[in-house]
Amino acid sequence: MMPRIAALSIVALLAAAALAGSAGAALIGLYRNSMESQDQRAQIAKLSGDRCGRGGSDHAFRIVVGKATSECAYRTPVIGRDLEVAVTGRLLEGTPKPLQRQAFLAANLRAGGQGARYQIAVFPLQRKAQLRRISAGGAITYLHVERGITAKGLNQANQIRLQAFNLTKGPEKGKCHILAFVGRQLVADVTDSASGELQGRTSGFSLGAMGNAKGTMGSFDDIVVRVPSPF
Repeated sequence: MMPRIAALSIVALLAAAALAGSAGAALIGLYRNSMESQDQRAQIAKLSGDRCGRGGSDHAFRIVVGKATSECAYRTPVIGRDLEVAVTGRLLEGTPKPLQRQAFLAANLRAGGQGARYQIAVFPLQRKAQLRRISAGGAITYLHVERGITAKGLNQANQIRLQAFNLTKGPEKGKCHILAFVGRQLVADVTDSASGELQGRTSGFSLGAMGNAKGTMGSFDDIVVRVPSPF
């Protein structure tokens, strides 16, 4: 699926998706990318990060965080407000040992300028997940922190899923209902009243570490973006 096709598809579906108006709605798969070919990996664009090395294998999109960089973020071609993004991430053993416990794999929604976005950050070696609202300029609001999760260690696949849908009816109309999963485990279920701070509409994933993440290595594959079904 080429980026132009995905962009046109999301425009066609957004009006229908808005009718769903609930995080409990059924979902429609809009974009899938297994990262198995160079053409598929080329659909993924860099979103942020000063020094980020990207590459690929026969089945994954690989990232190496460079000097004086805390996180490298990439986006899919899909643009929209009410989306779910799911991706499989691996923290690779080539990550320097002092950084391994501080390193995280993440899925992002409503990403925009100056780093603003919703993010579920998974720390595989800490067995911890953080649901964050990151404002323009980098200020982080921790919406939920879950410890003791079923994350897997070095070189192992962690399935990460983040969903953010605005509520269109009821007493919480206008707020954003956010769900996050690691594997089949629900790690966050939050309703955010400050979703209006995030005006970005891109979806994607990132790799980083607390502080300077130089040398952190990870890979991502099997990314899927879904929208609420209007039916």
